Amino acid sequence: MSPTVTQQKWTLASYALNDAYTDFILARQAMQCTRATLEFYKYTAGAFLAWLEGQSVASPQELTARLIRSYLAGLSDSGKKDTTINAHARAIRALAIFWHAEKYIPEIIKFDMPKVLKKRLPVLSADELSKIITACPNPREKAIILFLADSGLRRAETIALNWNDVDIASGLVRVVRGKGGKARSAVIGASTRRAILHYRRTLKDVSDTAPLFQTREGGRFIGNGFMQIFKRLKRRTGIHITPHCLRRSFVILSLRAGMDVLHLQAMLGHSSLAMTMHYAQMVDDDLLQSHKAHSPIDNLSRLKEGR
Repeated sequence: MSPTVTQQKWTLASYALNDAYTDFILARQAMQCTRATLEFYKYTAGAFLAWLEGQSVASPQELTARLIRSYLAGLSDSGKKDTTINAHARAIRALAIFWHAEKYIPEIIKFDMPKVLKKRLPVLSADELSKIITACPNPREKAIILFLADSGLRRAETIALNWNDVDIASGLVRVVRGKGGKARSAVIGASTRRAILHYRRTLKDVSDTAPLFQTREGGRFIGNGFMQIFKRLKRRTGIHITPHCLRRSFVILSLRAGMDVLHLQAMLGHSSLAMTMHYAQMVDDDLLQSHKAHSPIDNLSRLKEGR
């Protein structure tokens, strides 16, 4: 049976399961998880709980590794992507760990995490980025593209910014609540600040607490509305572009320009250097240029001379 996301309709027999799930969500709220994180758990763990109820599981004590494997296998059979299956597995693991810590279940349930194939994620070249900037139809779109490509901020972080979070004079950007609730600073350069000043002249409300980037009605963007900007630019240019693609491009282009990787880690808000290096994937141009400069065969004469 393939699992599907459905509205939970709890039976009397499954109240114990529902209470344990509700406790998990409340604990995440108490931890001040972001709204996006809570929605992630409600979608993934919530779908799993609905599936368990369909399997006549009435309490957390009935949860087994076999049931978890069956659920994940059903996701795979239904054609879900490896990243989606892995996300569901991470949520289920967090749920099982919580249930054990809160004594809903006597032992930690262990299961193998689904593997995610390593893929070379798309990044923009300098030429592609220039083409996109040129194709921006108005000051708002241009300011948004420049800002994301120059700061490396995530979509949600950018949408949440107010005017008082950006110091136009210095270029410092204050991220009050980044991923995981962490505060940090980012930086934007002079060209991006000029674009933001140009955009600001088109707005009615530029008070400290007004959104930095605004809808045509002057409100704050929501995720879907913000993404329409990138869909329109893709149609104009034929280049695939998303906020996260711009974040990855920020990493690659910053490294090519000589930025220190530790400074890059701080600006991206990564807790470990390993995550930054995951973003800093080598692209074909880098490999070609590096090999051209350091090929042991092409440089054999020079290497012999240096013995």
